[in-house]
Amino acid sequence: MPRYFIDIHDGATHVRDTVGFDLPDPDAARAKLVQIMRRVAEGFDPANDRHDYLGVVRDDARRVVFRSHLSLDIEAVGAP
Repeated sequence: MPRYFIDIHDGATHVRDTVGFDLPDPDAARAKLVQIMRRVAEGFDPANDRHDYLGVVRDDARRVVFRSHLSLDIEAVGAP
């Protein structure tokens, strides 16, 4: 079974996956990336007005298979 590695970067910190996931195909790797990015979004701090994350899936040969960008930007509009 192929192994895929999912790295996460928030603009300041790069978490490189050195263990990986045994997944049957690229579609399963894509689904795993979506699942991880969903968990990242659930952990957003509501006190911060901006969050940006990049997720990258690499294959056994360390080639990039997928990229995902997750962003939240909260801007006040109008009078308080």
